[in-house]
Amino acid sequence: MIDTYFIEIEQIIREFPNVRFVSLNKKIYNATQGYIGGSIIFENNHRLDFVEVKNTDIQQKLKYRYHYMDENQVMIFRYDNAPHHAEVSTFPHHKHEGDDIKESPEIILYQVLLEIAQNQR
Repeated sequence: MIDTYFIEIEQIIREFPNVRFVSLNKKIYNATQGYIGGSIIFENNHRLDFVEVKNTDIQQKLKYRYHYMDENQVMIFRYDNAPHHAEVSTFPHHKHEGDDIKESPEIILYQVLLEIAQNQR
């Protein structure tokens, strides 16, 4: 159910190293659908803003965005499934790196946090 999914997301964030501050917003639409979003600030003052709209009856998220920025709020990368890059073979899933749009399968928060941890080394 959606509340269990939200608990899993919160646990992933809580267990991740180098997190300095977390702000989360949750909305439960019904037993299986909801929204979770927020900001994670890391010890180096980089920030991840994210949104997930999830229906636990299906594997894929209905909507997601993981927007990672440096201490000056300049985007380092963003993953999302907004349907605006039909030319990408993984459409609607894709990754922004600067002006580049790259193929990307649907990604989960844990994978994004691992990528951030690797960039912080």
